[in-house]
Amino acid sequence: MNVLLWMAAILLILMILIGGDKGKRSFIAIFLNFGVIFFTIFIMTIPKVDPIILTLIASTVISCINLFYINEVNNKTITAFISTIITVVILLLFILIVTESAMIQGFGAEEAEELSVFSLYIGVDFTKIAASVIIMSTIGAITDTAIAISSPMREMFHHYPSISRKELFAFGISIGKDILGTSTNTLFFAFFGGYLALLIWFKDLSYTLEEIVNSKIFSAEIITIFCAGIGVALIIPITAWINSYFLIKQRVKNKIINKDT
Repeated sequence: MNVLLWMAAILLILMILIGGDKGKRSFIAIFLNFGVIFFTIFIMTIPKVDPIILTLIASTVISCINLFYINEVNNKTITAFISTIITVVILLLFILIVTESAMIQGFGAEEAEELSVFSLYIGVDFTKIAASVIIMSTIGAITDTAIAISSPMREMFHHYPSISRKELFAFGISIGKDILGTSTNTLFFAFFGGYLALLIWFKDLSYTLEEIVNSKIFSAEIITIFCAGIGVALIIPITAWINSYFLIKQRVKNKIINKDT
């Protein structure tokens, strides 16, 4: 417990020294997001609750925390929020199809021994649970990408107010290209870092490459990485288009107001 408190204190001090007030809000946001996820998991075990609806609500709350609480309510966070929600809805529909087709829901053979003493008849839809888990795993990367594109596009528009919508959209896409590679690789290494013990276990059990790839645990995590990568790739053009649309619309509106006055 003392180690956790000391590490939390060090993290808080560094975030305040480097990020100032925004760093302090970012630190608090970690615990707020943890509370949202914990509450979502608790409610999700109730049989009559739809995990998909609950996931959409949780994703909306998490997006509000990551965007509005940390970066305050402004034009760039509003457009990033709209882009995030649109991407999550599209991605959720895609994930539902993938999870049902790939049959990655439920537990794998490697987990059967540990779960043998428990009853699996708990009255929840494991297909929807699997889709919810994937969405909750990707929402952070999606919101980060959205604000990372929205913010520099606002700065570009501020310094070059006469820029065209096509040029502004191309600028957002060029930023997204730089983010895409690093974000997908971050998700990839996060998986292997978190499941390194599982891979060592596969080696000790003398699993062949085919058995590893077809393992439900492994394939479920790989599909999660792919879905997260698709979400990050998908939000780039969505955020770039929404930002370019609203910025140019704002410029036209300001010209009309100035002309009338």
